[in-house]
Amino acid sequence: MSKRDYYEVLGINKGASPEEIKKAFRTKAKQLHPDRNSDNPNAEAQFKEANEAYDILKDGEKKAAYDRYGHAAFEGGMGGGGGFGGGDFSSAFSDVFDDLFGDMMGGRSSQSRSTRGSDLRYNLRVTLEEAYSGLQKTINVPSTVQCTSCNGTGAESGTEPITCPTCSGMGKVRASQGFFTVERSCPSCSGLGQVIKNPCRSCGGQGRTKKDRALSVNIPAGVETGTRIRLSGEGEVGARG
Repeated sequence: MSKRDYYEVLGINKGASPEEIKKAFRTKAKQLHPDRNSDNPNAEAQFKEANEAYDILKDGEKKAAYDRYGHAAFEGGMGGGGGFGGGDFSSAFSDVFDDLFGDMMGGRSSQSRSTRGSDLRYNLRVTLEEAYSGLQKTINVPSTVQCTSCNGTGAESGTEPITCPTCSGMGKVRASQGFFTVERSCPSCSGLGQVIKNPCRSCGGQGRTKKDRALSVNIPAGVETGTRIRLSGEGEVGARG
């Protein structure tokens, strides 16, 4: 069976820019990924077809050869060196791996030992006179702060977190799915790379405890209903510092 035109496979025209080619492949990969098409027996073949098209069109030299000779450029005899060869799945797919799975798995970049704390929101009512003239006001906000017993480590005093034996401290594990390998956050340490054998009794191993905090807020003169005032760095403390 003859191969489909690579531009047709990705749904683009010959004048597409490298960014447009990558965007088109990213869209196709999301649509055709076998894990999202368990009821489609042709999904894997279509996914590979899209990958092969992208592997050729993302490369300027290969794309020029394809534009001139079509599929014959890669079937041997062209270019003086037996063609360019078939598409390489790993090289093509790695270009958009983080774009496709960054949200779901945290991408392939190394993860931090600590996690970001949550933002806080506090609704404050002021009188009409206060809104007109402005004021400095202190508010008490329920929040979480670093545990003073373990200094945010989550481990009992005199002990330290140990390297996670499941992921060897990487915070992620690899698993084979079909014809490629994906990375996920380690289920044993939740991506932190460390586990605590002796949790702090004060915070239960979280490295933080609940406490009301007093914050000073500057209400500008002429403030209107619904105005949001942001206090940078005053959110909750994240787990493990």
